[in-house]
Amino acid sequence: MAGRLKDKVAIVTGAAPRGEGVGNGMATAILFAREGAKVVLVNRSAERAEKLAVQIREEGGDASVFAGDVVQPETAEAMAAFAVKTYGRLDILHNNVGIGAPGTPETVTLSDWNRALETNLTTTMLCTKYCLPKMKESGGGSIIMVSSIAGALGLMGSPGAVAYATSKAGLHGFTLSVAADYATQNIRANCIIVGSVHTPMVAHLGTEARERRRKMVPMQTEGTAWDIAYGAVYLASDESRWVTGALLPIDGGLVSLRAWPR
Repeated sequence: MAGRLKDKVAIVTGAAPRGEGVGNGMATAILFAREGAKVVLVNRSAERAEKLAVQIREEGGDASVFAGDVVQPETAEAMAAFAVKTYGRLDILHNNVGIGAPGTPETVTLSDWNRALETNLTTTMLCTKYCLPKMKESGGGSIIMVSSIAGALGLMGSPGAVAYATSKAGLHGFTLSVAADYATQNIRANCIIVGSVHTPMVAHLGTEARERRRKMVPMQTEGTAWDIAYGAVYLASDESRWVTGALLPIDGGLVSLRAWPR
C-alpha cells in the first residue's frame, strides 16, 4: 500500500457494480483501500457489497459494508453514524450513486424524471448533509461528486437523456455551493465529470455502441473505471489540499477538445 490515504476513513456510495466487471465505485473503493483508507462500502445489495469487501480484505485492506438505500434520509444519516461508530472518524465521502433514464422533454415519463433526480441528485445532498457534521468533528474532509459528460455537454445523436443530464448538471452547482459554504472549515468539495468509460452500467448498450463511444473521444481510446478511481484518490488525498470547487473532466479530452472543421 502506498499510503496516500493512510489513517483516513472513506465512504463510497454505490460501491458494488450491478453486473460483471469493474464499476467506478468498485475501482474507487479498491484504490482507496490500497492507499490505506478504511472504506465503508454503501450499497442497496449487501451481497454484492460483501463480495467486494472480501476482495479488499484479501488484498490486506480494511472494508465494512453498510446496506441500504440512501435516497431515504434516515438511511443516509445511519450511514454516516455507522462509519464513525465503526472507525471513529470520517474524512472522505465519495458520492457515486447514479442511474440512467431515457427520454426528451416530450417523451420522458414523470416517474423516470423524478427517479433520476432523486437517485442522482437528492441522494448526494442527503449523504453530504449527514456526513458534514462528522467531518467537522474529524477536523475536515473531502467530498467528491461523480457527474458525467452528459451534464456538461449537449450530446446529439442519442435518443435523449434529459432527466439524467439535468441531474448530473445539478451536481456541478451542488459541488460549487458546498465548496463555497465550507471553504473555511477545511472541507473540500470537488466533482469528477466522467467521460465515456466502459463499465457494467453501460455494458448493455452492446459492442457497436461501445465502439461509437470510443471514437467520440479525442484521444480515440476507451476509458475505464480505474481512470476515474485514480482521479478520486487524488481528490481524496492531502495532495489536493488546495483544490476545492473543481469540476474535473476525466474523459480523454471530450469536454475540452473539438474537431477543427476541414
